[in-house]
Amino acid sequence: MQNKIAVLGGLVLLSACATSGERSVTAGVYDPFEGVNRTIYDFNIRADEAVLEPVAKGYREVTTPAIRGGVNNFLSNLNQPIVFANNVLQLKPEAALETATRFTLNSTVGLAGIFDPAGHFDIPRHREDFGQTLGVWGVQPGPYLMVPFLGPSNLRDLTGGGVDAALNPINYADFDGQSAFTTGRTVVGAVAGRESAIEAAEILRDQPEPYVAWRRNYTQQREAAIRDGREQEDPFKDLPEFDDYDFGDE
Repeated sequence: MQNKIAVLGGLVLLSACATSGERSVTAGVYDPFEGVNRTIYDFNIRADEAVLEPVAKGYREVTTPAIRGGVNNFLSNLNQPIVFANNVLQLKPEAALETATRFTLNSTVGLAGIFDPAGHFDIPRHREDFGQTLGVWGVQPGPYLMVPFLGPSNLRDLTGGGVDAALNPINYADFDGQSAFTTGRTVVGAVAGRESAIEAAEILRDQPEPYVAWRRNYTQQREAAIRDGREQEDPFKDLPEFDDYDFGDE
């Protein structure tokens, strides 16, 4: 555990320092590994075309909006302890209280989060992660990265994802079928996320330079999230979150 903490600390330090150097001419994003990133992007696109996109479209065909909504509610509810922790770390007591209330209400009355009674009481759903927390406290994003299977990221957000995994109490739970549950949650989350982004992915796929469009969209979404989503002049500002998935096509 100490070694993992040391590695994460080193990544945070690198992220904080990685603010100089040449930036990509095409999008104003620090992308010093663009050649490698484009190779990984092409790999991710082929994997998506072969597996994830067809599965996501099939999932949409065989389910109703109500079923998909219940799945999304359940997955979102599992993530609420991480959101709560990051609300606290960002010194947002009101958001932390709302998140705790939402999690308690949906986990009980909402049957493990399948239903969303908190939404009926207008309790907002917050989306926070440790990458955002680092950004709030001034840590710079560092170099843009394309991660195999996971899609766009940067050094700060990749580090944040590791911390979020360490903060997730489910990863420490010990119960029968834990491995199957964890695997199922990952697979269902990937399919559900891809299904919700079918139309948005087509918009990015139709851009003159899809790689640049993905990079720009991801970077601006993350910047907006750190600013708590304040309006920005961006044609992609209304697209859904893409933090955990890589979709699109050449």
